[in-house]
Amino acid sequence: MPDATDHLALALSALLSLAAASTGAIFRPDDWYRRLRKPSWTPPDAAFAVVWSVLYLAMAIAAWTVWRAGGAEAWPALAVYGLHLVLNALWSWVFFGLKRIDLALGELVIFWLSIVVTILLFWPFSRQAALLLLPYLGWVTAAGVLNWRILVLNGPRGVPAQSPTPVARGPAPWPGASRPAR
Repeated sequence: MPDATDHLALALSALLSLAAASTGAIFRPDDWYRRLRKPSWTPPDAAFAVVWSVLYLAMAIAAWTVWRAGGAEAWPALAVYGLHLVLNALWSWVFFGLKRIDLALGELVIFWLSIVVTILLFWPFSRQAALLLLPYLGWVTAAGVLNWRILVLNGPRGVPAQSPTPVARGPAPWPGASRPAR
C-alpha cells in the first residue's frame, strides 16, 4: 500500500516531467516553423501536445516505479533519467527557440541515446518501467527522422532554398505603390 513517501515521490516524478514539458509549451511551433518545408508525413501540430502528454505521464510513472522498486540503489538510474529530462527540455529550445535545425538534430542524437541508456538502467529494477519508455523511444526516433528531413529540406537555420522570384508586370498592386527597380 502506498504511503506518504510514495505519494511524494510520485508527485516529484510528475513535477520533473512537467518541468521538462514546459519548454515545449514555451518554445513551440510558430510562423518560422510553419513556413519550413516539411515532409508530407509530418504530424499536425495538435498531435504533438496529445502524444507528448501521454509520454510525459508514462515517463513519470516509469521513474516512480523504478524508485519504488529500487530505493537508494536506483539513484544512478534515476540520475541518468534526470539528465535525459534535461536533454528532452533542451531540444525544444534549440529547435524552436534558437531556430537551429542542425544543432537540434545533433542534440537529439544525444537525447535519443540517453533514453536508450535510461531504459537499460531501468530494466533491472522494473521491466514494466523500462517497457513504458519504449513508445517514447519510438516517438523520439520518428522526431529524429523528421528533424533530419526538415534539415535536408531547409538547411541548418531553416532557410529554404528559394526559387527565383518572378518579376511582377502590370500595374502596382495598390494606389501609390511602385514596382521595385530591376
